[in-house]
Amino acid sequence: MMRALYLFFFIALSVVAVLSQVKDDARPVVDDSKTTPAQVRDPKLPTLWIVGDSTLNSNAPLRGWGQELAQFFDLERINVVNRAIGGRSSRTFQYEGRWDKLLSELQKGDFVILQFGHNDVGQYDDPKAKDRPSLHSEGEETAEATRLDGKKEIVHSFGWYMRKYGNDVRERGATMIFCSMVPHKDWDTSGHIIRKEREKWVVWTANAAAATHAAYIDLNEIVALEFEKLGPDKVAPLFGDARTHSTPAGALLNARMVVAGIRSLKKPDLRKYLSTAGKQIKKASSVRVASMK
Repeated sequence: MMRALYLFFFIALSVVAVLSQVKDDARPVVDDSKTTPAQVRDPKLPTLWIVGDSTLNSNAPLRGWGQELAQFFDLERINVVNRAIGGRSSRTFQYEGRWDKLLSELQKGDFVILQFGHNDVGQYDDPKAKDRPSLHSEGEETAEATRLDGKKEIVHSFGWYMRKYGNDVRERGATMIFCSMVPHKDWDTSGHIIRKEREKWVVWTANAAAATHAAYIDLNEIVALEFEKLGPDKVAPLFGDARTHSTPAGALLNARMVVAGIRSLKKPDLRKYLSTAGKQIKKASSVRVASMK
């Protein structure tokens, strides 16, 4: 009897430990106050700006897909500038002034590819969430929050922030491409990736793209399908933590899936800027991308 109880408690503790690891992947707010943001190399060329969180730009040994994207473009014809930064959400990238800074540099004919959602989870006024969560909706409702720095802030919905990104880019004669958030490494018992984020963040991203006449790549689905082809054993080395952040190999796979989505878009025609390596990537199924209207 005692042995059975011991075994039960051992298994229970193991399950708790695994669940704790799944829940608590580190998502630090990266401090870049002493670094210079990535810059445009040739101002005479159009620029592809990359905007997002740590799944697009991470410090070693982790790596984001935005850090691998440039190799798939002809850098003699287009600049690729990664302004993504770890720990940011659709909300914080705006209130920190990062979006305004990018808009001041954005030129007519440029492109922006943007992905948020990972850091928008949580309660907007919970101090443990580090002022990151947006309201979990896509409406016009707002809430007032007092940030950790003591400043008051009007917090909007995730959909509101995403529509603002799309409208701001369009008003400046540039082109927005929204990407749904890359999936977590969560498997069900039948060997499929659990796509829980599709219930909110993915749908709201797609709706923001449609509302602002922007292009849309369902990166969440494209990557999840690729993971399922590979299987758990081959996917495991693509992650540097329990379920969220990529190793360099994982970042490269995700970047290739972004290019697969770009190759499937009719508009905008970013395909003409692809490098030889980019042109060799097979396009994603058209049911998982949506071109501009």
